[in-house]
Amino acid sequence: MAQAAQIQPTPSAGAANALVRVENVVKHFPAGLGTSVKAVDGVSFEIREGETLGLVGESGCGKSTLARLVTQLIPVTSGHVFLGDVELTRMHGEKLRQQRRQLQMIFQDPFASLDPRMTVGDIIAEPLDNFGVLRGRKRNERVQELLRLVGLNPNFNNRYPHEFSGGQRQRIGIARALALNPKLVVCDEAISALDVSIQAQIVNLLEDLQQKLKLTYLFIAHDLSVVRHISDRVMVMYLGKIVEIADSVGTYSSPKHPYTKALLSAIPVPDPKIQRGRRLVELSGEIPSPINPPSGCRFHTRCPIAHLPTPCADNEPPLEEKVRDHLAACHYSQDV
Repeated sequence: MAQAAQIQPTPSAGAANALVRVENVVKHFPAGLGTSVKAVDGVSFEIREGETLGLVGESGCGKSTLARLVTQLIPVTSGHVFLGDVELTRMHGEKLRQQRRQLQMIFQDPFASLDPRMTVGDIIAEPLDNFGVLRGRKRNERVQELLRLVGLNPNFNNRYPHEFSGGQRQRIGIARALALNPKLVVCDEAISALDVSIQAQIVNLLEDLQQKLKLTYLFIAHDLSVVRHISDRVMVMYLGKIVEIADSVGTYSSPKHPYTKALLSAIPVPDPKIQRGRRLVELSGEIPSPINPPSGCRFHTRCPIAHLPTPCADNEPPLEEKVRDHLAACHYSQDV
């Protein structure tokens, strides 16, 4: 917990129009025998109104936990989450429930996230029913409008999820997320369970909807090429910490953290000549346990440019601006 206090809030020229601000957020899950899983450990960033902020990192680094903290589906251990000027982390009960109308999620698995016993119309209308927004004919008209919006036949509202393909089910999930006209939509690996050709369709749909409805996205994915395509800025996470934040051009052309560089080197290139000439950044060892993360920089046990023991193993690097609007948490970012 002492380390989390050292993390400084993310500086940004766009702070005035930040839709969401996350400040020193920590989430520890009890693991028995007095231990805890440090899933998110002192994270600060902002999501600007109208942008798509990409979030990448290996499995188990805390991406989905962070998404649920932003939407307050799970409570923080400490820290603050703001939606505009409203601090969500101090809210409970009905007040928090009302704020959640503005924060919606699209989940990873389109097969598990839809109730098989409900019709598509009832699934999409469930948020409307929960908040008592529309009833009767207007409710049905809204459902059909949402189906059209995501590219599905409005007459499908009486069908059941098993009658649809994976891509169609994800469109239904998107329609449900948009039912209450949210300000922020969190896409938690929303395309990773789909075929590649269907992924492109869903990404294009999300981009079209963002323009039409002035949406803001937190887009979580493993596929760095997709993140590059859809994101305005990219945030890289490693073992519960944010290690780099920059616009998508800066992240991919000039990474300032060795972990980001390693991730980018693993992206396959379709041209065999270019692919043969690329150098893969190999990381040694396994990802450390989030129950007992390394001291200092959490990446130092796998980092190819780490200086040991000092400062990398002894001092946690702050997430700070290395060049304009490009933040990284590395003592030797000039060597990346």
